[in-house]
Formats: sequence, C-alpha cells, structure tokens
Amino acid sequence: MFDFSQLRCFVAVAEELHFGRAAARLNMTQPPLSRQIQVLERILDVQLLERTSRSVRLTAAGRSFLPEAQRILRLAETATHLTRQVAAGRAGVLKLGFTAASAYDFLPRLVTALRQRLPEVTLALREMVSKDQLEELLAGRIDAALVRPPVTHPDLTAVRALAEPLVVALPAGHPLAVRDALAPGEIGGEPLVAYAPNEARYFHDLILGLLTEAGIQPRIVQQLTQIHAILALVRAAVGIALVPAAAESLHVEGVVFRPLALPAPRPVELVLAWRRDGDDPLIARLVAILSALSPA
Repeated sequence: MFDFSQLRCFVAVAEELHFGRAAARLNMTQPPLSRQIQVLERILDVQLLERTSRSVRLTAAGRSFLPEAQRILRLAETATHLTRQVAAGRAGVLKLGFTAASAYDFLPRLVTALRQRLPEVTLALREMVSKDQLEELLAGRIDAALVRPPVTHPDLTAVRALAEPLVVALPAGHPLAVRDALAPGEIGGEPLVAYAPNEARYFHDLILGLLTEAGIQPRIVQQLTQIHAILALVRAAVGIALVPAAAESLHVEGVVFRPLALPAPRPVELVLAWRRDGDDPLIARLVAILSALSPA
C-alpha cells in the first residue's frame, strides 16, 4: 500500500508538471522525488506520468488518480487538525444538559461565550430537570450538566455556575406592588403559588426553608414545577410567588417583580457538574469559560 509521502510527491509533480518545481515545493532534491513516484507506480501497477527531457504530463490513469490523491491528503490534514483541536479542547462535541430556568438568561450567555471562544465545538443541548441530568451524566449520555445543588454523588464533581437573588412576583394590581422591596414578614399572609416538592425539590426546600426561618407558615394555594407556569398563575391573581431574578427576563404581562429583603443572602444557585473520571479536555475549557462568565 502506498503512503502519504508518495502521494504528496505525486500530487506536487502532477500539479506543477515539472520535477524541479515540485522538488523545490517539497524542499527535496529531484532524485528521491523521482524514486517516490516510481515506487508509487509500481505499487499501483500503472504509469501515472509520461516523462520526457522537456515535459511531464499525466497519463489517463494519472488524471484519474490525481483528484483521489488530493482528497486523501485533504482528509489526512483535516483529521490531523481535528485530532489536535480535540486534544487541546478546542473542537469536538459537547453534550450539555440544562434546566429550563437556566435558559431564561444564563444559558444564552454561556452558549454565546462558547461559540465565540470555541467556534469549532458543536454543542448538543438537552433540557432536563436536575435529577434526570445527573442520571444521564452518570450513564455517560451527556458530558456536563447545569443543575441545582447539591451534587453529592462520589463519581461527580461540580462548581458553582450562578448565584442569583430571589424576587417576589406579584400581580400588577396587587397592593404590595407599590413597594420598592418586600420582607418575608410582609408576604407571609399572602396566598403562595409554590413549587412541587418532588419535581422542583430544590426550589421547594429553598423557599419553605427561608419562610420557616422567618417564622412564617406559608398559605400555599398551588404547587407547580415550571417557573413560567407559576408566573401565569401570578398573572391570574391566584397568588404571589418567589422566583429567581432571571424570571424577570420573561417579561410576563401583568406581573411585577420586587426584591426580597432578607437578613442574610439566600441565593438561587446553579452548578456545573461532570464526571470525575472524565478525560475530555473540553470540560476544562468549559469550566474556564464559566469562571470568566461568572467570576463570583
């Protein structure tokens, strides 16, 4: 079987139609160049070039072989480039899971940064709740996951991706909507559209925990999973809700948002998780981009 050096020699001569120019192009002398062509012809058992003292021209077989030889060399160069890029974490496919709420603001910023800094990386995005993401991560079906904490499995590691405040969502005509900020005690008697304890456990525990610490027994009227559905009920004046600040970017008509004044910060957190035994250099690149995007 022929090798790449023989192909390069043949392509150079075929494109230049001159052994001297081809040899100079390949930074070699003419005798070894001629030998490489002869070896290639013996391997193929055909004559590729007609040589005279004054000219070089391709035979019919040479004209047929040239585009294939060029294609093989291009494929080899592409494979070499891609392999080096993947090894450096600058190319490849990154399968990233994310929660629905992270798509309101954080995910678009992260995707933009990834596309700007790693243009050769293909992103495969999958929306899932945190529990399903962690299962997919452990099974190797995704490479990284944007999930709600905690991440406690010993085979996974995680870094904080985002910390944002909770805000109070109220119907536009609600009496409390005129306030600049609201303390937990001021919303304690209001009907609350809350999060489902199983499907949205992180938000459920976070909000009930801070209300309990404030000595408030919440008056829960509905429990839902997705923030946009919760805001739809707030708009319908079913109750108020506590949501992450990114929910404001949804611009739901008839809903206003006011800061929640807490004695100590209780941010809504999002973390990036991946497998400890993972060897994909893309993960290190992703973590670096994440750190630049969310230095806190």
